[in-house]
Amino acid sequence: MPDIFDTPGLLWLAGAALVAGLVRGFSGFGTAMIYLPVAAQVLSPIWAIVTLTIMELVGPMPNIPRAWRDGHRADLVRLAIGLTVVLPLGLALLAIIRPETYRYVLSGLSLALLVCLVLGLRWRGELRPPLVYGIGGFSGLSGGIAGLPGPPVILLYMASPHPANVIRANTMLHLFFFDWLLLVMIAMRGELGWTPVMIGAMLIVPNLVGNIVGGWLFRPEHEALYRWVAYVIIAASALSGLPLWD
Repeated sequence: MPDIFDTPGLLWLAGAALVAGLVRGFSGFGTAMIYLPVAAQVLSPIWAIVTLTIMELVGPMPNIPRAWRDGHRADLVRLAIGLTVVLPLGLALLAIIRPETYRYVLSGLSLALLVCLVLGLRWRGELRPPLVYGIGGFSGLSGGIAGLPGPPVILLYMASPHPANVIRANTMLHLFFFDWLLLVMIAMRGELGWTPVMIGAMLIVPNLVGNIVGGWLFRPEHEALYRWVAYVIIAASALSGLPLWD
């Protein structure tokens, strides 16, 4: 326990967990893009991802039943299969990446997604099953190497014909499945240390509070407002995580 409380920036981690939960509660995405750039400034890449994974095992649960009712089940299965196949490759790349490089990759992916969303650079074609499998695999690659499984799925669904509640549900459920699968695979690799697990467990509380409040705030008719709030917070977090400011 003393090792946990001696962790530099622990209050910053708690604050990032709270804000990330809030954004995920009302938008269905954004946790990793908000939390990880902050966490990567004080933790190693694998510790940052482990704390995120442990934190997210509980935080989104209050919103999962609603998401399960609203979600598109066939697409969820396809995304899960693609993710499961490719995730081990992403984790293998994470094991050899330098911390500074990791922070550039992390912030770069977050900012790239943000630019694509703001400019409307999204998939415009039909969402055929092979494409959904491929997006699931791409999600596994970006999730394994940077802890960011969301960008490929978000870009896919932001342009889909599904209504806002289905997009939110599928994104949330896919990321929830990713968290559990990632934890299992990290454990199989023998990289689940006691300290990051306990830090992640402590962060469950602020993240859970954020998810509850964000879920309560969610109203489909205010979808555009929620997106822009999420964009601003993601941009601020991604820019703060760049090693340029060290």
